[in-house]
Amino acid sequence: MGLINADLRLSNPARDVKPLHVRSLVDTGAMNLCIPEHVAVQLGLVELFKREVTIADGSTRLVPYVGPVAIEFENRGCVTGALVLGDEVLLGVVPMEDMDVLVSPATQTLIVNPDNPNIARAIVKQVRQQWLTAS
Repeated sequence: MGLINADLRLSNPARDVKPLHVRSLVDTGAMNLCIPEHVAVQLGLVELFKREVTIADGSTRLVPYVGPVAIEFENRGCVTGALVLGDEVLLGVVPMEDMDVLVSPATQTLIVNPDNPNIARAIVKQVRQQWLTAS
């Protein structure tokens, strides 16, 4: 399978700044959203934490973790944080799962989950009340 890209809309729900329309690399081997520094600056994102990351060559580095970032793809959206590194936007599996989107191997594109075309679906488990009360 080749490289997969997707057109995303990124915004900062905490500030009144113009959203950015970006071309993103879709990476099912990455967990988080990663953005270049210039995107973080344009969206006025605030550094929330530092994160130590291991990059593809095996080296580690300390990078800013910023947020909040709203991501929109077609009729889906989520709010997350982002690691600031690299020279392009990279969409990892955590925001992909949150938006209920999939990689289509046949078309090599990011798609809305065809099982849930109108609204994102999430799987959650409810804790039974009996386990919450002391015996």
